[in-house]
Amino acid sequence: MRKLLITGAAGFLASHLVDLMLSRGYDVTGVDDLSHGNVQNLDGALRDSRFHFCQADVCDMSALRHCVDKVDTVIHLAAYKIPRYGTATKTLLVNSQGTMNALQLACEKSAKFVITSTSDVYGKNPNVPFSEDADSVLGSPTVGRWAYATSKRYDEHLVLAMAEDCGIYTTVLRIFGSYGPRQNLSWWGGPQSVFIDAILRDEVIPIHGDGQQTRSFTFVSDTVRGIAAAAESSNCNQEIINIGANEEVSILDLASRIYRMCGKSGSPAIKLIPYDEIANRKYEDVRRRIPDTRKAKELLNFEAKIPLEQGLLETIAWQRQWITPLVQAD
Repeated sequence: MRKLLITGAAGFLASHLVDLMLSRGYDVTGVDDLSHGNVQNLDGALRDSRFHFCQADVCDMSALRHCVDKVDTVIHLAAYKIPRYGTATKTLLVNSQGTMNALQLACEKSAKFVITSTSDVYGKNPNVPFSEDADSVLGSPTVGRWAYATSKRYDEHLVLAMAEDCGIYTTVLRIFGSYGPRQNLSWWGGPQSVFIDAILRDEVIPIHGDGQQTRSFTFVSDTVRGIAAAAESSNCNQEIINIGANEEVSILDLASRIYRMCGKSGSPAIKLIPYDEIANRKYEDVRRRIPDTRKAKELLNFEAKIPLEQGLLETIAWQRQWITPLVQAD
């Protein structure tokens, strides 16, 4: 039986990936320290005899080694995201050391290694859609939010170089704006998560900046299909591949769509928050972030299929189940 190790397994994306790979017949070990992941995301997997959960910190190499004996493929998703409110230290250290350890384990086991990077590495590059060989245009280190993109750019270099040195197969995936059931309900989950929460609670919708910035949003089932396609492919060694949908939507438009889909009438109450007021420190945003997805189609035969409104309706229905009891309790 083919054996996988998935890091960050109790998190949003990785828990869906665990479910998908179990459904495809894999033996899966999931690793998570539960600092941000939720073990409830693995309820279904824990009932499957082919799934083993190991609570461990990917930054602890000894603990990571104890989680698995034999493994054919390591899929590394564990990471800290943009430090919008907290400090950048954890983002830099966890993302660098955690990747080093997961990669070292793959080398020791002669396993394929797939890592999820981020569309944030394209930074402020104005030339959209972003192709995989586009320049990375990051802001100053004095702006903490760039720590995430910097850490992931470092991870990409480390993975491609170290995998070549130890002779293992590797693929880097740049993920664009995933959303869906199990998403984090804070800004870690993305703007759609925060907007749904505010609307269902009849609160003002907070929007950072002027709301004219644009993004693409990829439903979680599409994202994990793309990750699985890379894990199963023999056609993308030493490749970097964008995984995402390519419908461009402004953040203001996203808020209005969600407001309507939540069954509200009239115009939403919106508060525009200047960037420097997000955490009372300097902050910079990306004006447009849209992927060029031709490489994913060519190498993986992958393209996102779920329309934004369909995905949002499913996400709203899931999030409503979590929020309604809290609103009633209030």
